Amino acid sequence: MFWLDGCLHEKPLQPFDLTDRGLTLGDGLFDTSLARNGKVFLREAHLRRFTEGAAALGIPLKVEAAAQALDALAGSIGDGALRLTLTRGGGARGLRIPDAPKPVLFGAATPGRSAFVFSTLALATTPIRRNETSPSSRIKTLSYLDAILANKEAQTRGADETLFENSAGHVACAATGNLFAVFGSRLVTPPLSDGVLAGTVRAFVLAQAKASGLQPAEESLPLTEWLKADAIFVTNSLRLLAPCSALDRKSFGSATHPAVTKLQDEIRAAVTAECGHF
Repeated sequence: MFWLDGCLHEKPLQPFDLTDRGLTLGDGLFDTSLARNGKVFLREAHLRRFTEGAAALGIPLKVEAAAQALDALAGSIGDGALRLTLTRGGGARGLRIPDAPKPVLFGAATPGRSAFVFSTLALATTPIRRNETSPSSRIKTLSYLDAILANKEAQTRGADETLFENSAGHVACAATGNLFAVFGSRLVTPPLSDGVLAGTVRAFVLAQAKASGLQPAEESLPLTEWLKADAIFVTNSLRLLAPCSALDRKSFGSATHPAVTKLQDEIRAAVTAECGHF
């Protein structure tokens, strides 16, 4: 199901401005969220991040319109994946931002894929570096080519997902999510300043860590330190919390680690509380 111009559509093909800067320049942002029982998990956090991202890019957005789209899409599928996309709209050739942009908001809903939640991942590193100096590294912009190419290469090596280091040599993030490592009773994730997106599930895990017997910390660490972790996992809005079975050639028992399973229980309970079922 799709959303455009204030209503739902069954077909994805719609008239589109071929000068739209989202299409020609990647000038826009998006947000992905999880629908359960026709409701959106971490709804307010997603709307807040989407609004803040639009403000950071200087793209006008009516949060009421985004909320209406999100709720309508969730209601149309019940359980599944939701995506909102905002572009700056059409413009003349070149990089100059239009004086009076006419942004375009649209969305999509894909039902099902429950098995995707909590699924285990194998990670592979990449020589592509995350640019922590770029403002776009902390916003879900439409420019995802580095992640696409890195994941393609990782899959040829038998992995499911990519681990990015930044230009300073610190572990930053996965191609489609945030990274966490467990060291004893410590739960470590890279700080946003390392070129990391402020993930909604990342924030939830940091807030719930102490209830799971963990001491949360945001630290810049090199890959050599991450390889010493007791467990590693990736968080994002659709997988929620995905334990990592391997990082390059090293195996991890993350899926059965008590801290990881406890955090999964906390997430399961939170989804049930907000949406009615998991």
